[in-house]
Amino acid sequence: MCDCGGQSGAGWKGWRPLPARCECRAVGDWIDLSHPLTRELPRVALFPKPVFEQIKRMPQDPMNVTRMEMVVHMGTHLDAPCHFFTDAPSLESVPLERLGGRGIVWPVEVGATELVGPHHLAGLEGRLQDGDILILDTGSHPFVGSVRYDDDHPTLSLAAADWIVDHGVKMLAVDTPTPDLSLARRTAGFDWPVHKRLLSNGVLIAEHLTNLAPLRGKTVEVFCGALNIVGGDGAPARFVARAIEE
Repeated sequence: MCDCGGQSGAGWKGWRPLPARCECRAVGDWIDLSHPLTRELPRVALFPKPVFEQIKRMPQDPMNVTRMEMVVHMGTHLDAPCHFFTDAPSLESVPLERLGGRGIVWPVEVGATELVGPHHLAGLEGRLQDGDILILDTGSHPFVGSVRYDDDHPTLSLAAADWIVDHGVKMLAVDTPTPDLSLARRTAGFDWPVHKRLLSNGVLIAEHLTNLAPLRGKTVEVFCGALNIVGGDGAPARFVARAIEE
């Protein structure tokens, strides 16, 4: 989620090396974990609704043509490192191998407004591999459009962000608007600590995932089809996954 400027200077620490690509043996069909692009996309209230305008329409025109206008940080989307660091890569510079690969959909049992800490992730020890994509299922996605989703969703503690970095995760994906505090719960001086800790260490962030129930607790193959926007600090993404053998 983006609703302010980032910081200049040497915040970007670079990509961490990735292990050799794993061979994934699928045991299930691809499942779409992204929200359809509509006027009702999940978004931060200070962003305007997206616009979808049909500028050519059959039968009076020879074809159908639609114009789209939207903030890139709404609906299911990916944050690039330059979202908060001016010396960091934008989307067109993100290596493709960081957009897909092996992952785990990890259920996190937390209450509204509760912090996700390292103890919620401890069960991943011995299962999470270096270079994996971690998808956190907090149970928030069914409540899109409600106060529970927009204002009272669970958030990550900075200790949990450190745990994710230390365990070699290359992308964190969440079923909430942000892994940081919601807009309604921020106080003066709020500085997006989770975003900055993850992005500065080369951990990409995907937000507003949905439809996680069929993959809950499973090891998966993931692909995040973020649009290749030159200079992009974020982009809408078609985020898909399928269950694979452990």
